[in-house]
Amino acid sequence: MLNISQVSKQTGLTSKTIRYYESIGLISTPPRSENGYRFFTQTIVDELGFVAKAKEAGFNLEETKQLLDLQRDENRASGEVKDLTLQKIEEIELRVERLNSMLDTLKGLASKCKGGDSPDCPIVHSLSDTD
Repeated sequence: MLNISQVSKQTGLTSKTIRYYESIGLISTPPRSENGYRFFTQTIVDELGFVAKAKEAGFNLEETKQLLDLQRDENRASGEVKDLTLQKIEEIELRVERLNSMLDTLKGLASKCKGGDSPDCPIVHSLSDTD
């Protein structure tokens, strides 16, 4: 069993983050020693690794909790996991579309501005235009 600082070093998560994940029920509650210190089992460390990987994949905490619950359920249907993943893919694709649109807008604005010392700036004018 590991204490919270050891788990923090091993996972790269701060102690505060680990406590938060425990407080919202994202990870299993670690047993405590007589003096109240948390001791983390390998299972909980693995849960924290799962959370970190899910975060890297773009899942939020609520979605990660759903995935962890499914991971813990030996009778889970893989279709549920796939559905969550497909929903996330759709969400990310929409976000990418929006970002690409923003990028195109910014590139267009930047191409209209000569830069330099002149106070005249088409970027400012375009952003100020309320039409």
